[in-house]
Amino acid sequence: MSPVSKEWSAVIRVLIVDDHAVVREGIRQVLSDPGDFEVVGEASGGKDAISLVGSLRPDVVVLDLSMPDMNGLEVARNIRSLDPAPSILILSIHDHSEYVRRSIEAGAQGYLRKDSSPRELRSAIRAVHEGGTFFGATAARHLIGAAWRGSVEPQEKGDTLTRRERDVLVEIARGFTNKEIAATLGVSVRTVESHRESLLRKLDVRGTAGLTRFAIAAGLLPP
Repeated sequence: MSPVSKEWSAVIRVLIVDDHAVVREGIRQVLSDPGDFEVVGEASGGKDAISLVGSLRPDVVVLDLSMPDMNGLEVARNIRSLDPAPSILILSIHDHSEYVRRSIEAGAQGYLRKDSSPRELRSAIRAVHEGGTFFGATAARHLIGAAWRGSVEPQEKGDTLTRRERDVLVEIARGFTNKEIAATLGVSVRTVESHRESLLRKLDVRGTAGLTRFAIAAGLLPP
């Protein structure tokens, strides 16, 4: 069964996973204001989170990395293996580059520090729900720093892309949905989807997170 497109959902269903009750309550309060979010469940541990994802089918999981029973990265990998799989936003006190890198590899589409503003948290949830990515300022700096330290391979692969593929890649990395990209570039949604498929094949990466990492590594996005 293939995931249903999330672009048209009126309310974003959110599962909060954190071992601190006060943090879960704070996130719930942040999401109660606009009225376009619904917190469908909470979990204080990784095993419960995986079980609730299967039964509640949330659109987005807001996930902490540090929990008593199961590493958040392992939880993310388990969640992303489900079909359909929800989007994952990491919300953590950790800001080391290794945590950011490993979170993306585990399947997360976004990464925020816990001291981020309520507005940024809501924007991040919307972005990952719509198929985009969202990285807080610290996480973005880590990704860019890793790109500067990397090899020239991304630039070489980038040279194989057409101009239109580059345009689509940049818009994907900026966190826009297929519909938004189509409107920006003046093409059909199906054309954007075709370019996305071509990018995944040419660059040998997986999903939006992989395309975003490539765009940063290739220097296609400004710091």
